[in-house]
Amino acid sequence: MEIDIVTLSRLQFAMTAMYHFLFVPLTLGLSLLVAIMETVYVMTDRPIWRQMTKFWGTLFGINFVLGVATGITMEFQFGMNWSYYSHYVGDIFGAPLAIEGLMAFFLEATFVGLFFFGWNKLSKVGHLATAWAVALGSNFSALWILIANGWMQNPAGAVFNPDTMRMEIESFYEVLFNEVAQAKFVHTVSAGYVTAAVFVLGVSAWYLLKGRHVALARRSIAVAASFGLASALSVVVLGDESGYALTDHQKMKLAAIEGMWETEEPPAAFTLVGWPDQEARETHYAIKIPGLMGLIGTRSLNTEMPGIDQLVEKAEGRIRSGLLAYDALLEIRAQKGKAAPETRARFEENGKDLGYALLLKRYVDDPRKASDAQIEQAAWDTVPMVLPLFWSFRVMVGLGFFFIGLMAFFFWMSSFRDLRVSRTALRIAVLAIPLPWIAAEMGWFVAEFGRQPWSVEGVLPTAVAVSQLSVTEVAITLAGFVLFYSVLFVIEMSLMIKYIGKGPYLDVEAVEQWEAARRADRLAPSQSGGSRAHPSFTPAE
Repeated sequence: MEIDIVTLSRLQFAMTAMYHFLFVPLTLGLSLLVAIMETVYVMTDRPIWRQMTKFWGTLFGINFVLGVATGITMEFQFGMNWSYYSHYVGDIFGAPLAIEGLMAFFLEATFVGLFFFGWNKLSKVGHLATAWAVALGSNFSALWILIANGWMQNPAGAVFNPDTMRMEIESFYEVLFNEVAQAKFVHTVSAGYVTAAVFVLGVSAWYLLKGRHVALARRSIAVAASFGLASALSVVVLGDESGYALTDHQKMKLAAIEGMWETEEPPAAFTLVGWPDQEARETHYAIKIPGLMGLIGTRSLNTEMPGIDQLVEKAEGRIRSGLLAYDALLEIRAQKGKAAPETRARFEENGKDLGYALLLKRYVDDPRKASDAQIEQAAWDTVPMVLPLFWSFRVMVGLGFFFIGLMAFFFWMSSFRDLRVSRTALRIAVLAIPLPWIAAEMGWFVAEFGRQPWSVEGVLPTAVAVSQLSVTEVAITLAGFVLFYSVLFVIEMSLMIKYIGKGPYLDVEAVEQWEAARRADRLAPSQSGGSRAHPSFTPAE
């Protein structure tokens, strides 16, 4: 791979984005789980649920702080490394990010302080409201960010203005209710819920293996398993919907994920495994399930799904159409707003393909002077690297079905078998802790790497969006980010391991209130659950 400014800028943003996303899914899921646990505490008044809320809330807080620290640096990169991108589409892309900061981030940042420091200053219901405000703020934050990202995948509701050389909002409603954005949001937050559920399940299973904090662990597993099962099923269903959206908006990405080089007779087969060869333009050792891909991708038996070869031919045609728009654009710019009506009409007719003409900027300063060979090469540039996409997608899907099985097993055992599980099952739950992060990173790799060479699908090529920096400047900042984020990763892991190792602390105030209630005979002894508790945990019950 050629190391140039575009490659280094992409690598830097990919590194910071994927590292930041190590924290996001756990934040999304734990915020909701903690709110659920506190809701049970307020409804039952049992100290064990308050203790669970505080313990898992502490781990949420560690993750939340580091997620904020790593997320801020990403936004600065739009101005530093992707300045032309910011100029070209900032009117649209900036709006959801601004709303996210004003509506969501301030909400969660304000109430997260009340959550941690308001236990003895707020009423039970008041504190519960702060927990739900944090959870809603976290999910609202994801909504607005994914609306911005979804617009990059499907730039609806915007139009290019040849006089200002910028994309401008035409319909904020279409930006907000973008089909791709909505599908990505529900799929992403569901994946975050699964991440948190597996994390809580795995840590609780570790406590059971060690014979520690048994009461807390058993209840945590019950909550995580039921919440996680619903979330894991949602991920698969919503992931299918997200894939269906690709059929209309990102056909090349879908063909690359499937390793489909030639258009098949409908319904197309699904390639279960194989080895895509981009040079030979075929997939070796393919094992296919007849008709399945057609059903998944088109919801029908007679709709054709185009292959990569056919899509490249279509891209070449759009490049040639885009050259007409590019020529008209230069005339409009040269005449400073006084262009002839026929010139503007020619631009309007071909303007939707202007981005395809910009693909030629990689090979020639003036796209109109590109040779036929360069046009053909630019058309093939619309094909992302197939092999990593093919397998990243299958790893993600395989893990998704594993999570369904894992959660279904523990849901059944905790609901109907009193959690009488073998140590082997508990060890599997512990070992499964990192798997949701692998699935999430694979999902983002498919989403972002799969739309290359586009920064904004069909509108702005990545090679054009980059800032005019030197390779040395970007290399130095990349090295700095790697060093800084490595330190943060060590801090994150050290704190999480430390507090998991310490376990939940005894909430003396809550226990005293509970014991006072029992002595006053306001609670029946059978309600306390003390007879079923692990001896070392009886005071907190």
